[in-house]
Amino acid sequence: MNVHDVIQRPLITEKSNMAREEVNVVTFAVDPRANKHEIRSAVETLFDVQVLDVRTLVQPRKKRRVGRFLGTKPQWKKAIVRLAEGQSIEFFEGV
Repeated sequence: MNVHDVIQRPLITEKSNMAREEVNVVTFAVDPRANKHEIRSAVETLFDVQVLDVRTLVQPRKKRRVGRFLGTKPQWKKAIVRLAEGQSIEFFEGV
C-alpha cells in the first residue's frame, strides 16, 4: 500500500489538539485496511518524525436520518500516533 493512501487526513478536533499539546499525540483518519506497521512507516516517511507508539480503533457505522429516509454513515479507522520527545507535526504552519 502506498504511503499516501494509508493516511487519509489529520483529525483536528478540540480533544486531539489538547492531546497534541499535552502528550505529543497526533490523530489521523487512516485506510481501514492499514495495519499499525504501515501507519508507523507512513507517518515517519511523510512527516520525518520518530513514532513511539501507534494505537488504532475502528469507529462504527452510525445511523442518520434525513426526513423520512434512513441511512448510515460509513465505518472508518482512526490512528492515534505518539511521537518522540521534542518532535511535532504542525498542520497549519503558515497561519
